[in-house]
Amino acid sequence: MQVRVNISQSLEAIRANLFRAGITIFIIALGITALVVVMTSIEGIKSGMSSSFSSMGTNTFRIQNQASRVVFGGRRGARPKRLPPITYEEATRFQKDFVQYAPVCITGSGSPMNEVKYRQTSTNPNIQMVGTDEYYSQTARYLIEEGRSISREDVDLTRNVVVLGHEIREKLFPYESPVGKFVNVSGDMYKVIGVYEKMGTSGLSGADRTVVIPITTLRSHYSSMGSLTINVYVAQTEQIESYMEEAKGFFRQVRGLRLRDEEDFAIDKSDAFVEQFLQQIGIITLAAQVIALITLLGASVALLNVMLVSVTERTMEIGLRKALGATRSNIQSQFLIEAVLICQLGGIVGIFLGVLGGNLVSNLAFAGTFVIPWAWMLIGVIACLVVGVASGFYPAWKASRVDPIDSLRGV
Repeated sequence: MQVRVNISQSLEAIRANLFRAGITIFIIALGITALVVVMTSIEGIKSGMSSSFSSMGTNTFRIQNQASRVVFGGRRGARPKRLPPITYEEATRFQKDFVQYAPVCITGSGSPMNEVKYRQTSTNPNIQMVGTDEYYSQTARYLIEEGRSISREDVDLTRNVVVLGHEIREKLFPYESPVGKFVNVSGDMYKVIGVYEKMGTSGLSGADRTVVIPITTLRSHYSSMGSLTINVYVAQTEQIESYMEEAKGFFRQVRGLRLRDEEDFAIDKSDAFVEQFLQQIGIITLAAQVIALITLLGASVALLNVMLVSVTERTMEIGLRKALGATRSNIQSQFLIEAVLICQLGGIVGIFLGVLGGNLVSNLAFAGTFVIPWAWMLIGVIACLVVGVASGFYPAWKASRVDPIDSLRGV
């Protein structure tokens, strides 16, 4: 009963000094928002990236001329080492030797700024072109919604055929089937043979904004398309490490490396990029925690000052309550609860804004999924409780020591 009375009186005191209490609540909310926004964004990005890469699975690895690596800050020493490009001859030789063990797909990238047209309708010039072979759907885990994928015959005959990403199909063929139609991709005509199911996009790119053509057709249009990537699909996930070692040995032979020579190529699992990305965003998490801590420290000082001023202004009220029988414990509890309530109100506002802001960032920038970070919300509540108790203890103690005779002398 006494706690309920103290809470009611604390709310009345906050309402009576709404502007001053509101500023303190706002400062606390900023600190909690900074923490929850970043943590919600990270959780959303993790969820979105895990969902996107789960379609590829953890049982795919790739051979390329640079390691999958995430670099923040543009530090020269942290950039991935460039290795000799993988040529089409090397890739096809490896595929011929290793395909007896597992499906091997060769992929190359054309321009990432293609525009796809059909009659009078065209996409934005942000379409990625990929050249590949008949193993692409199996290794990349892309499912065909309509039509078919690239075949061996398409590769051998260097056909001008294309499989469209789902977003391109929705833009160019909203009411009809694209299969069998001809589209213009950056000035070249291609016959549409299939459409991929919706896979989702991350940031400015993704499977839904990709056109896939035979690797030989890509070579004929881009004679200097750069290094190729070799993707290998392993049916049993637990065998992927042994297959990677086998593939390393095979490709060393393709490259003509001797026993003492270091590998001049990189071999990574398909989810290596995600793992490294999640490791490196730890610095962002730490920065958010430091910012939140500094803001909460500032808020605690502001709250301490607010409560001390409140004690001074309400000296007569305190004396009157003591004269009517209130104990030191009652007075101390009232002011301590008031400080905690101010902090918790700021925490609630900060958590609400943080969850909304974090999910907005993760969805707009990285196509993440909507998440509610329960653990960090609980941490925010606990942090506000600690700040409230720490900042309110001394003012509450001071209020409980007010002499009722001195405080009522001027009445």
